[in-house]
Amino acid sequence: MLGPGRTSVIHHDAYYRDLSHLPPAERNTRNFDHPESLETELLVEHLGHLVAGHPVDMPIYDFRTHSRRQESRRLVPRPVLLIDGILVLADPRLRDLMDLKAFVDTDEETRLHRRIRRDMRDRGRTRESVLTQFQTDVRPMHHQFVEPSRAFADVIIREGGYNREAVFLMVDRLRRLLAERLPPPPLV
Repeated sequence: MLGPGRTSVIHHDAYYRDLSHLPPAERNTRNFDHPESLETELLVEHLGHLVAGHPVDMPIYDFRTHSRRQESRRLVPRPVLLIDGILVLADPRLRDLMDLKAFVDTDEETRLHRRIRRDMRDRGRTRESVLTQFQTDVRPMHHQFVEPSRAFADVIIREGGYNREAVFLMVDRLRRLLAERLPPPPLV
């Protein structure tokens, strides 16, 4: 919606800490929904490079093995850097770098169903293991970190991100920010 080549998407989930030094059974016991499970300091560093006009190599995280892959994904600086993740507003270092902060408000039942579907399909998990993790880690961390972070949002997008009006309002705001910061296109 902002035009080709104007946006780079940075996934906070790519910055999960590498647990390859731990035995596989121990990796599965970690709480991946706590902010400390993410190497946010590296994300902040990478954002600094991107804002300064330098490309970065974003890690690629393997959710099946709880480790980072050897390869990475090259991100190039773009006028809009979209930072995606449920914990991005919980960290003041990330919030301080943002011009526009959005919170996607999704009810618990929908979040659970989406997680079950994703984790079974993409991460080789069983329904029972997803339900157990939801009860022991996901729900408590949501209440402790994610839900309170909505207070820092400039925009709350209800209906799990399917609220077209809220999305259009955000896109309009981003277009205005781009117009303020980018030079006008050359006359032909």
